[in-house]
Amino acid sequence: MLVGVLGGGQLGRMLAMAGLPLGLRFRFFDPSPEAPAREVGELVVGSFDDAQALDRFSAGLDVATFEFENVPLAAAERVAGRVTMHPSPRALATGQDRLSEKMLFREVGVGVHDFAPAGSDAEVRSAAATLGLPLIAKTRRMGYDGKGQKVLRHEADVAVCWAELGGVPLLLERLVPFEREVSVVACRGVGGEFAAYPLTQNTHVRGILRESAAPAADPGGRLGEEAARHARRIMERLGYVGVAAVEFFVRGGELLANEMAPRVHNSGHWTIDGCQCSQFENHCRAIAGLPLGPTAARAPSVMVNLIGHVPSAAEVLRLPGAHLHLYGKAPRPGRKVGHVTLVGPDAVAGAERVAALSPIT
Repeated sequence: MLVGVLGGGQLGRMLAMAGLPLGLRFRFFDPSPEAPAREVGELVVGSFDDAQALDRFSAGLDVATFEFENVPLAAAERVAGRVTMHPSPRALATGQDRLSEKMLFREVGVGVHDFAPAGSDAEVRSAAATLGLPLIAKTRRMGYDGKGQKVLRHEADVAVCWAELGGVPLLLERLVPFEREVSVVACRGVGGEFAAYPLTQNTHVRGILRESAAPAADPGGRLGEEAARHARRIMERLGYVGVAAVEFFVRGGELLANEMAPRVHNSGHWTIDGCQCSQFENHCRAIAGLPLGPTAARAPSVMVNLIGHVPSAAEVLRLPGAHLHLYGKAPRPGRKVGHVTLVGPDAVAGAERVAALSPIT
């Protein structure tokens, strides 16, 4: 089976590394000839608005998918008009727009912070007056790793918000104190079968995910079960096939949905080494119509993102339970160039050592 992947970044690369042992072959579409996935499959280089390049990419595929949610919707729809695509362009469109996400969460009964859309400077001021400060303003589209966001604590912040965020449609959310951030990575097959990985606790630095620890502390398993139910309802509403992640804030022991990612997700990277069947393998299984694999954790795991700096491989691999994953990307400030997963009883101590070996740049 030939699988086409829109995007050739590290997520596509890890998809292929999981799918090749299943007998799947991969073709990637990316604007960059240096895309990391070029090492594990055929790479079609072209702009996402190049119809002829997209058609060359689509020719002969058995199924298509995407590895990041900022693939232009028109490109995904063109490919989906020629080959089955999982997840669907509808799911992609929802994941690209923070307002659509929030509306979906409300429709299926998932709790969210109070929010309001704003399409002008006047609407920013009106929303701020209605919701009250402090708020966080986010661009509705294209924001990730802390980009396209501004915290509004004072009237002066409100006054410059629209201009500072580029004069594009925004979503304003009430800034509510929370105890921690968690996520659930789940998978749904073509026949509706569903599986969820253990609840994962996430730590962000400068708006970028730094660490994910799993299974997250969850006495009685209530939060994990609730997060999985939420993910299942969201995926069923979208007719979703493949892996998705839903991120939550925990406040007063309750979950509030922050956003979803219609793809394999950074907070699920620990599953490569910490589970019998990783999120990447399960995404491949789902889109290929194969049975889903088990999602239980083998042992406690902590994943540490390498951001802007590649540590000494020898020093990392001396740590008990350490697994190093480099993406073939040149280091630069704020760029995710790899990750390390520590598995076993020494995972937390090992993660602290990795963080010391690879400071964020």
